[in-house]
Amino acid sequence: MNAKKYFGTDGIRGVANQHPITAEVALQIGIATGLFISKDKTAKRVIIAKDTRLSGYMLESSLTSGLTSVGLDVFLLGPMPTPAVSMLIKSMRADLGIMISASHNTYEYNGIKIFGPDGYKLDDMDESEIEGILGNIDSYDLSSRMVGKAKRIDDAQARYIEYVKGTLDKDISFDGIKVVIDSAHGAAYKVAPLALWELGAKVISIGDSPNGKNINNEYGSTSLGNLKKAVSNHKADIGIALDGDADRIIVIDEMGNIVDGDTLLAIIATEWKKLGKLKKNSVVATILSNIGLESYLSQEEMKLFRTNVGDRYVSQFMRENGYNIGGEQSGHIIIGDYSTTGDGLLAAIQILSIMKKSNRKISTLARLIKIVPQIQRNYRISDYEKINSDDVNEIHRIGQERIKEKGRILVRLSGTEPLIRVMGESQDKKYLNETLDYLMDLIERRFN
Repeated sequence: MNAKKYFGTDGIRGVANQHPITAEVALQIGIATGLFISKDKTAKRVIIAKDTRLSGYMLESSLTSGLTSVGLDVFLLGPMPTPAVSMLIKSMRADLGIMISASHNTYEYNGIKIFGPDGYKLDDMDESEIEGILGNIDSYDLSSRMVGKAKRIDDAQARYIEYVKGTLDKDISFDGIKVVIDSAHGAAYKVAPLALWELGAKVISIGDSPNGKNINNEYGSTSLGNLKKAVSNHKADIGIALDGDADRIIVIDEMGNIVDGDTLLAIIATEWKKLGKLKKNSVVATILSNIGLESYLSQEEMKLFRTNVGDRYVSQFMRENGYNIGGEQSGHIIIGDYSTTGDGLLAAIQILSIMKKSNRKISTLARLIKIVPQIQRNYRISDYEKINSDDVNEIHRIGQERIKEKGRILVRLSGTEPLIRVMGESQDKKYLNETLDYLMDLIERRFN
């Protein structure tokens, strides 16, 4: 099991008003994070953004109180995509960035993602240090610290839009491309449609009416039905689905087919290799990425490196080894020349640019790779803390032994939900399903 008490694979996450996503804990996280970043007691600046969940107000206020109580100045951006936080840390010369979001989860959940002064998500060591402070807050004398101030920033959305537009070649316009953009009633509901319209596209916007409770509900990258209908009804060239905090993208082609993160990685990497922009002719993905992506890249003389699940692990590997294209099958696409984290809008602009320059439909571009059938199943755990990772690893080994050369099996603990996730890939779908049935039954007997 993860030794950390609060942080998972992507920040701190849970159901709002249940530990650890409570006002009290958020206040303590604000204090601990403030103490972590201001060890030298000099004035520090923090930016905070959020998605559109109702509980975002509660967490924003609590974090702000904690941060200002230890002397930090807080700048509130309002609803903004997660990648905007990464970008604006540098733009606003901030020392820390916080995103309040539970990404693709339903509105009942919320979370806290923390970025360092370099725009990258904090690593495991930094998160462990914050947890250490959290456990000893009472030992800190805060009486000698000045109290910071909080201020709302009105032009944050415009700054982010101009930044992502600036990543595009100046002679490219999306004039003539009809786009349906689904913002999942989330953080990008204003910036995504506006940015694409300003770049010349004809934009049909859906999932753009947040009410605090409808984020990711029947819209967005994990619920594509309404986007498929809109693409068909409007005879659009492409449908683009973001998730609640807009760090993911999934595409629907003009015929209603899904184009996932693996395929988008292949499309972008192929174009960047042709332009001589793909560093070391390599792509970074995770252990979940389809073996079809690996086969295609190898065929095209590109390498694939795999990391643990979580876009911050992809980003960290890219940074440490000098790669500039990476991501996840789920739609986190990291374009390292412009961003330190997954950015759905930035990836969308790249894909639209490739369509425009090549004069090819997205369905044609998506034929680059042949996806091997992949099936994922989840087993919900009643007592997450009692699960022994060695048991999970043993089931993984049994699955690999059972499927052998017919494909691959991956069994792992979720870092964001109380789940054991089982993934299998094989051209033999019947045998794959039989193998997964066997493993799910084994998990049920082992953990129930």
